[in-house]
Amino acid sequence: MNRIFKSVFISLLFIIHCSLALSDQFPFNPGETITYDIKKFGLTAGEAELIFRGKVQINNQEALLITFTAKALNFFDEEKIYVDAKTFYPVIIERNLNLWGKKEIISEQYDHQRGSIKITKKSGGKISETVIQKQGPIDNIYGFIYRYRKDGQNKKGEKFEMRLPTKDVQFKLVGEVKMNASNKEFEAYSLESTPKNYTVWFGKEQGRIPLKIDGALNLGKTSLVMKKYKKE
Repeated sequence: MNRIFKSVFISLLFIIHCSLALSDQFPFNPGETITYDIKKFGLTAGEAELIFRGKVQINNQEALLITFTAKALNFFDEEKIYVDAKTFYPVIIERNLNLWGKKEIISEQYDHQRGSIKITKKSGGKISETVIQKQGPIDNIYGFIYRYRKDGQNKKGEKFEMRLPTKDVQFKLVGEVKMNASNKEFEAYSLESTPKNYTVWFGKEQGRIPLKIDGALNLGKTSLVMKKYKKE
């Protein structure tokens, strides 16, 4: 019994240590959960959840795990996004997708040094593999969001490159706005991309919470608007 108690106690100390270490590095802690309404044409079409889960081990290397889940009519998207613990560039992304009854399980493996993404797709009992060549570093929208929360300077006019597997965009901080989310008014920084595929609004309060995200879902013209925030 003493051995079991000691083992559990050591595990708890390790978890607390990791959480404190991350809180020193990042303005967000493991367990931070942001719940969004999926808005389409001003109407609520579903719900999404973005969770920062913290440090994990994958393929014998340390990574950070971000999960994103979206549910709407005839649409389900569950993503496990493993990012490099220092750069927040993706290492592996695993997706479970159901679009109008068509189910797909997708694995994306990123090799930034070689500039390639290996995509394995399982659908309808068939498995296919595709390799995309892309000069790195290769990005992901959610990895980018957390990287900006960590490193952004909040200076009007600052620019960021985001090289996605199929397109490149440039973000620019265009200014400050007031906006409503979660039944509250926030002061926020607005980052817009060129081409105008994405806009992200980050709260000015500590943590730079992503209050609203346009363009992240492959579901037509939709917005994610925060309706609930849990720090940890």
